[in-house]
Amino acid sequence: MDFRYPNRKPASSQLQTVGRTSFKEKEGNRSFANRGMTFEDDINHSNLYYLQSGKAVIHKKPTPVQIVSVDYPKRSAAVIKEAYFKQPSTTDYNGVYRGKYIDFEAKETRNKTSFPLNNFHQHQIEHMRQVTKQDGICFILARFKTTQEDFLLKASDLFQFWEQQQQGGRKSIPKAFFEEKAPSIQLGYNPRIDYLEIIDKLFFAG
Repeated sequence: MDFRYPNRKPASSQLQTVGRTSFKEKEGNRSFANRGMTFEDDINHSNLYYLQSGKAVIHKKPTPVQIVSVDYPKRSAAVIKEAYFKQPSTTDYNGVYRGKYIDFEAKETRNKTSFPLNNFHQHQIEHMRQVTKQDGICFILARFKTTQEDFLLKASDLFQFWEQQQQGGRKSIPKAFFEEKAPSIQLGYNPRIDYLEIIDKLFFAG
């Protein structure tokens, strides 16, 4: 089957395999400092742990696909010959934790000193605003890939920089802002990225 992105390039060279590592893997086989997994792998691994431990139900939203060519070799079978990945309309992940709706986007950058705002799209910002207005828990998980640091930034802080950009301000969020305002998340074993521990402190404390 030929999957392609909106730019018409084949998806085979761009797709990454995710979610194959079981969280039952023995601790001795993987160091806490091992960043061999992708950011998405780490998050999916964490969500699987949360689900199987009964702590939360959070899933990655499937990427919408537009089918453009289907072959029917038999009446009982259909083979998709060509399809295109559409641009996601909202954010990467959503679910429920402690009775609250959770919605977040996960992004990474190789930039050492700032996080470019072009990682986000206007429709994603609008979606996150709507979630926030409904008292949902909304945030971004950001990874500075070069320095191997992960942060959780509340959506309200992201909106601040997005508005400044639209008014001619800077087009990125300084890393110093993350270090001051966004709690860092240390890579662990089970879960790999324990972002719910941060959520407890930011949204449920007091």
